[in-house]
Amino acid sequence: MQMSEMQLTKRRLLGGIAIAAAAAALVACNDSKDAADASSSGKTMADGTNVDTIQTAATSATEMPQSDGDVDMAKVLTPGALPEMALGKADAPVKIVEYMSMTCPHCAHFHNTTFDAIKQKYVDSGKVQFIIREFPFDPRAAAAFMLARCSASNPEQLSTPEQYFPMVSMLFKQQQVWAAADDGRAALLQMSKLAGFTEDSFTKCLTNQKLLDEVNATRERGSKDFGVNATPTFLINGKRYSGDMPVETMSALIDSLL
Repeated sequence: MQMSEMQLTKRRLLGGIAIAAAAAALVACNDSKDAADASSSGKTMADGTNVDTIQTAATSATEMPQSDGDVDMAKVLTPGALPEMALGKADAPVKIVEYMSMTCPHCAHFHNTTFDAIKQKYVDSGKVQFIIREFPFDPRAAAAFMLARCSASNPEQLSTPEQYFPMVSMLFKQQQVWAAADDGRAALLQMSKLAGFTEDSFTKCLTNQKLLDEVNATRERGSKDFGVNATPTFLINGKRYSGDMPVETMSALIDSLL
């Protein structure tokens, strides 16, 4: 699927009658279900293909991952359409920006197995600032991002990092439950209620066209400006790395930059 064909629009996500059509779009999304069912490791390409990471780090956790290329980190760190979802000190010596899709199984694996350890070891100690940016491959992933971005008690307001990161963590831990569900709306609604949403706030969040446009813009910027075409992709101190990383590999990379 070409990048232009994957542009998420209100027509695709919500259709004609608010959340009823949103549910249809979520249920109809086969790309997200296929991604959630995939068992290979590494990364997911923009066309939904799962690819094993071609890195010696995949077999030797102590070796450094291979960079896909250079990026202008000053440009990377310029905020885009949405407020940054960042953890850690702004003056941390290592900056990590992760582009991810909520329906990507490799992104879920990273956040379920690596992220917390990296946060505790490097983010909480002031050595790393970690930023998440949205790169949805399909309407179901876009809907999940929108729910993470909405305040559960007031969906017209954006969430804070203190609200966003726990929501993302919960959705990744329960990815198989909602991303592979036949009824995507019902599954996402159930997950959202655990985070304090009501059916009304859930509906208002998913019918926020401005928010959808901003999630879209974040994705397009990552693709156009920084060469992101797979998830997860990490932009780290001027280098681009694609594919899941275990704790040892990311730790080795961070240590080399300190």
